[in-house]
Amino acid sequence: MEFKEFPKIYRLNREVIVSEKIDGTNGCVAISEMGEVSAQSRSQAITIANDNFGFAKWVQENAKELVRLGPGYHYGEWWGAGIQRRYGQDRKRFSLFNVHRWGASRPACCDVVPVILRGMGWQTAYAALELLRANGSFAAPGFSQPEGVIAFHTQGNLMMKMTLLKDEEYKGKASQSQRQDEHGN
Repeated sequence: MEFKEFPKIYRLNREVIVSEKIDGTNGCVAISEMGEVSAQSRSQAITIANDNFGFAKWVQENAKELVRLGPGYHYGEWWGAGIQRRYGQDRKRFSLFNVHRWGASRPACCDVVPVILRGMGWQTAYAALELLRANGSFAAPGFSQPEGVIAFHTQGNLMMKMTLLKDEEYKGKASQSQRQDEHGN
């Protein structure tokens, strides 16, 4: 048989960056090497004809500014007026996920998901969740029903989410008993 290396196991007690999980819909601005700008949802390429809450239209309208993001796939949350929790917004907004890369140099039409805490280990995520519970949304100050947090483990390059409500419930199609059967539990 061919040798297959066992994957590296990362230490849990390493830097964790916790940002707000905004309840909207996933969006992606894709930019080709030639500067062509297109839109995607979490699961497919989208156009104005098969739009996702107006994201493809927004991307088309802001293409000249969005091209400043550079070639690649730029993921974020499309949220605000008319989308999921709405957050008391009177317009839709696009918040980029990559907090390492985007700051003041981002296009003016884009926001970045707010970082709540940085710290060592997963207890940082629990502390950030409690800050969110106590203070409400960091993305939309004054909104008291935020969704939760995303914890990014920097060494493992791993993202995990926790929600304020129903975090223990499975959001997918399989029931708890089906998942237990699949895993032999």
